[in-house]
Amino acid sequence: MRESLAYCYQLTQMAGFPSYGVAIIVLTILIKAILAPLTVKQIKSMKGMQELQPRMKAIQDKYKNDPQKVQQEMATLYKEMGINPLSGCLPLLVQMPFLIAIYWALQGYPYDPAYESFLWLPSLGEADPLYILPVLSAISTYIMSKQTSAGATGAAASQQKMMAIFMPLFIGYISLTFPSGLVIYWVVSNVFQLVQQHFIYKSLDEKKGA
Repeated sequence: MRESLAYCYQLTQMAGFPSYGVAIIVLTILIKAILAPLTVKQIKSMKGMQELQPRMKAIQDKYKNDPQKVQQEMATLYKEMGINPLSGCLPLLVQMPFLIAIYWALQGYPYDPAYESFLWLPSLGEADPLYILPVLSAISTYIMSKQTSAGATGAAASQQKMMAIFMPLFIGYISLTFPSGLVIYWVVSNVFQLVQQHFIYKSLDEKKGA
């Protein structure tokens, strides 16, 4: 991952404005573009599960005294709608190695002292002294959580509501001590996915309304 960041930095040098901050942003966009097919699959799966919530609840209420029947009916429903309830987890698992790799790549990265600052940040290898990035990471995580949980009902809605509060607070808290470069990766990644989700949701709604 360090080699990839170094390559992106070389691109900024070739463009005439060497910047590690811009290099991290470029690297983030490249990673999200590579993972785009998996992300699309994840978003479609989440959207499909949200739309199935009323029917799933009806099945649970109808066969509340027969757990085995509930499982059979759920399996039939998933097959009928062409939805794999586990498919939404795969992209998250795939993205974790990238996040870990970037974390270790930025730990002690040999920045050129002349270009290790970015915007208000004195060093991308240190935490944001003004706490702007931790706030942005928490806000972007909250917005994404709200967008993905829209339409959920019943127990799923309650769980997602709790996660929509817990996750932003957790991400914002750990961002207080993480290298600024890593938090930039997280924020840009969130913004990129928010845009993806907006257009995918819009496309799915248009197809459904056609």
